[in-house]
Amino acid sequence: MRKSEMLETKIGKLKFNNPVFTASGTYGSGKEYDDFLSLKKLGAVVTKSVTLKPTRGNPPPRVVETASGMLNAIGLQNEGIGYFIENLLPPLKKKADKIIVNVAGKCEDDYIEVVKGLNKSGVDGLEINISCPNVKEGGMAFGVCGKSSARLVEKLKKLTKLPLWIKLSPNVTDIAAIAREVEAAGADAIVAANTFLGMAIDIEKRRPILANVTGGLSGPAIHPLSLRCVYQVASAVKCPVIASGGVSSIRELIAFLLAGASAVEVGMMNFTEPAITIRLIEELAQWCKEHKTKVSELVGALEK
Repeated sequence: MRKSEMLETKIGKLKFNNPVFTASGTYGSGKEYDDFLSLKKLGAVVTKSVTLKPTRGNPPPRVVETASGMLNAIGLQNEGIGYFIENLLPPLKKKADKIIVNVAGKCEDDYIEVVKGLNKSGVDGLEINISCPNVKEGGMAFGVCGKSSARLVEKLKKLTKLPLWIKLSPNVTDIAAIAREVEAAGADAIVAANTFLGMAIDIEKRRPILANVTGGLSGPAIHPLSLRCVYQVASAVKCPVIASGGVSSIRELIAFLLAGASAVEVGMMNFTEPAITIRLIEELAQWCKEHKTKVSELVGALEK
């Protein structure tokens, strides 16, 4: 079996060379990784969140290292949709095989205008971020409520033919229930899930370390939690599921596939091992060869 046949991944109408993607917020515009790898070797690059207007983000300190992870409260800092399309997207198109743009906003109108702006940009799909826990208004308000999430998806679906991937928050009582609602509203795929809400305290100063007090926990520490989210969502919906959260080894990546994910986004570990995505792609190919299988046969193949 050829390597390309073993690793080929389909999510809706889109075909990817492999199921290893970047997670939003960890690759910027891609130029940061020019010295480490070729983005064309990745299944897809998921961009940093893009908002309607430039966003300064939260005040520092906004990153804290934790045991087997990291807390961040960046606050979706970016230069806005206009700057992204004019300055960041053109060079990224030359480097990446597939581009999925992460879209964020503070209200429905923000999401609507960004999606309109991306309609003719030549990107391959949109990841709608309704779940970021480090913004005080906007994402969290949508992501914790199935009805508001579904309403947003319905409105965006009428505006674009681009695939809509809805990135859910794990900070809810029942992630599967919200997944079912956004699927019914027209989601083409579901990303499970964003970071887990956490905090850190400086015990000498007796103050929170993050200026925002709370932030999103990512890294190896959250993999078991994210795996549970993927399994619950994949068991509840028929649309494809993309996993995100805590991948640092090939075993964790394959666990996501078995739990029902069609692809896996790699996030925090890019900071400590910039070429981890390439390593995982090669190790996945070797694992499939040794086990005489392919990615499409692994998705949802967990035995109960």
